[in-house]
Amino acid sequence: MKTPVLPFLILIMTTMNIFSQDPNLHIYLCFGQSNMEGSATIEPQDLIVSSRFKVMPTTDCPDVGKQKGFWYTAVPPLSQCWSGLSPADYFGRTMIEKLPDSISVGVINVAIGGCDIRLFDKDIYEDYTETYREAWFTDKIAAYGGNPYARLIAMAKKAQKDGVIKGILLHQGETNQDDRQWPKYVQKVYNNMLTDLGLTAEEVPLLAGEVVGVDQNGVCASMNPIINTLPETIPTAHVISSTGCPVREDHVHFNSEGVRQLGTRYAEKMLSLEGIE
Repeated sequence: MKTPVLPFLILIMTTMNIFSQDPNLHIYLCFGQSNMEGSATIEPQDLIVSSRFKVMPTTDCPDVGKQKGFWYTAVPPLSQCWSGLSPADYFGRTMIEKLPDSISVGVINVAIGGCDIRLFDKDIYEDYTETYREAWFTDKIAAYGGNPYARLIAMAKKAQKDGVIKGILLHQGETNQDDRQWPKYVQKVYNNMLTDLGLTAEEVPLLAGEVVGVDQNGVCASMNPIINTLPETIPTAHVISSTGCPVREDHVHFNSEGVRQLGTRYAEKMLSLEGIE
């Protein structure tokens, strides 16, 4: 007995979640260390957020009624429950200001203050889970089930049932200061993400931000020349300048205004890649 073609196709398409995917939900994956995690103070103006800007939490935050793996309006913090303002905040806000009203933007942010970029290398991440043995560091990793990369991919796969991944945002480098192999480490992580999520580099660029620079007396400013070589290793990578972004007294972290400016620059670059000014 032959199976009717139309019901069979409907079954296949439903199983593949084709009907549930919204091409107008643009998703961006964010990862890195403390500046991406969110170390700046969340101020009253940062709590006013359009419902078109969404976040899928990557950890459970019962104190604020957020559960990992579900979409919420992107009221900060966007990474761990206790974190601060992140460039991802003003990336998303700027994107929806410029995009048509029919498009929403969703972010997924897995970032760990103090981490080596190789914590996101799925083959050797366990060698970097104790870069700092203090509880402040190991507790952050534990919140992601001990494997931040796996958590990011799991959430991204869930999000792909709802929308389309359009880009990847990275802010990291302080812990890898002066390591000229950093672009190759990033390349491996980026390629793994693309493969594991069935994406292509041409459709999903990588945007990487500079750390606090020389003009702000940045403690890790010597990393910026290395970050700026990233497009030589990854042709679809684009570097976001941190020049002039205000910083905190430690000269490692951006303050609230600096984070807003940096996040806006990430968005402006992404918009330009999409042909939107």
